[in-house]
Amino acid sequence: MNIRVGQGFDVHRWIEGRPLMLGGIEVPHNQGLLGHSDADVLLHAICDALLGAMGRGDIGRHFPDNDPHYAGIASIKLVKHVYGYMQEQGWQLINLDATVICQQPKLAPHIPRMETVIAAALGCDVEQVNVKATTTEKLGFTGRNEGVAAQCVVLLQRP
Repeated sequence: MNIRVGQGFDVHRWIEGRPLMLGGIEVPHNQGLLGHSDADVLLHAICDALLGAMGRGDIGRHFPDNDPHYAGIASIKLVKHVYGYMQEQGWQLINLDATVICQQPKLAPHIPRMETVIAAALGCDVEQVNVKATTTEKLGFTGRNEGVAAQCVVLLQRP
């Protein structure tokens, strides 16, 4: 059995006039995130972790931000595309553990729905997906409400 670990990290800046997309759902907030796609920082970190575990580069290599095809795209579509690639290569998700780092908004009420959406996109049980949220105690760019960061670790197997 072949087992691999992948990690992903992403950051996006706050911007006015956009919905906040995190984990494939819209989270009520007065700002959204700046990006070429819907700027779902959590899903971008997940894509990077999955691609990294497979040894296939990163999200920018597969979905370049200068390609108009991906302008405004829902990041859940990117996750589904990566999942399709995983299947083609014979990989299966063992588990996914992710953390969203932001001072606001409070994410705890939204995490179960995020986990459900992510699990559905990856064709796995929701028990294989763990999403957490934390603040930086008002330190750094996330603490100053300049943006949001996310990190993710995945474990894949290929029998």
